Amino acid sequence: MSQLLHSPRLAARAIDVVVIGAGHAGLAISRILATRGVEHIVLERGEVANSWRHERWDSLKLLTPNWQTRLPGFAYDGDDPDGFMSIAELIGVLDEYARATNAPIITGTEVTSVRREGDGYLVLTNRGAWNARVVVLATGACNAPSVPKVADDVPADITQLTPFDYRSPEDVPAGSTLIVGASATGLQLADELLKAGRNVVLAAGEHVRMPRRYRGKDIFYWMTQSGIHDERYEEVDDIARGRRLPSPQLVGSTNLPILDINHLQEQGARIAGRLMRICDGEAQFSGSLRNICQLADLKMKRLLKLIDETADLEGAPMGETVAPTHVDDEPLLSLDLNKSDVRSVIWATGFRPDYSWLDIDVLDHKGHLRHDGGVVDSEGLYVLGLPLMRRRKSSFIFGIEDDARDIANHLIDYMTNLTRRESDDFYYDNTAVGGYRRPA
Repeated sequence: MSQLLHSPRLAARAIDVVVIGAGHAGLAISRILATRGVEHIVLERGEVANSWRHERWDSLKLLTPNWQTRLPGFAYDGDDPDGFMSIAELIGVLDEYARATNAPIITGTEVTSVRREGDGYLVLTNRGAWNARVVVLATGACNAPSVPKVADDVPADITQLTPFDYRSPEDVPAGSTLIVGASATGLQLADELLKAGRNVVLAAGEHVRMPRRYRGKDIFYWMTQSGIHDERYEEVDDIARGRRLPSPQLVGSTNLPILDINHLQEQGARIAGRLMRICDGEAQFSGSLRNICQLADLKMKRLLKLIDETADLEGAPMGETVAPTHVDDEPLLSLDLNKSDVRSVIWATGFRPDYSWLDIDVLDHKGHLRHDGGVVDSEGLYVLGLPLMRRRKSSFIFGIEDDARDIANHLIDYMTNLTRRESDDFYYDNTAVGGYRRPA
């Protein structure tokens, strides 16, 4: 059984490592630290896999096939390797993993502050304080929906929702729904509402398009075999842009060969360009929809051409040609929300991390952590689970093991040097081997 500690109040105590978050990233680093004999604790604001339990819609499934679901010391061995886990199934996996690894988790513990104290950190929670030499932030990149300022201009009688609010079509008022955002979330919600008989207008900005299956295999199989998922962050030309890219237009299902704008139009959705502004109740959309779709098509062709090199070596059969995105000659440029039947807006405009409790100067002007491959710009502070953190696969469950091992190695080296500095009175010198020098 996992050591789920439930004392009403924790006295302040010292510990080597505090991991914040008991999702897949926190559980992965906990497992690796345990195998390396590193004393640590995992603090979780709610339950294990809390975000998956309470901040996802009912029909959501993982974008990765079951065979790709793995964590340190765990690999899927069920009877449906090509299927896709429901959220309930994933929660079951993470619960069992926490128990099997005997993870030292304290649930119901909200971190209210992390600040520097000496060579380490003071971690304050609603259940006491911890003095840690190292802190690992494993709270994920999707703590809060990212809603644009234009939301303030939506007429008051129109219901506004985010993916955190939406559970099923029953949560959406009768009438048409404007969905803003054309990444995986926006397309999945649009598809579900259309299947429920609802009318949908989709405002599509930049997006990443790819088929679910290609040349007889899941697209993620080819992206792994071709080395795309293992591409390291140092190899990416524009790492800042790479980390901002939207999630691909995919759905966890083998029923659809591709979920894209073409499919939604076939189901009756109206497609507009990027939502630019709302003036006196009139939504105005960008006229660059055609260019945006052409760019997404071009990037998809480049991806499939790269995959073809690997597929040809494996002797895979040729795949069906993926049709280009169809855009009406006169796409929707404006919509009067006061006069139309739009009764709701869903902001599928991405997510953002929440570091409001982090009392250390490590955030840039946009509120993003300053880090180098998960090594944060403050000695002894690390992060896991962010998009393209160390590799293309960093934000996926199957990608966390390699990142967690790298971070564990770095933090263990850091603590070893810290111990040497404390015991031998070393001082920091960036010209010295290992970064420290003993006084003469």
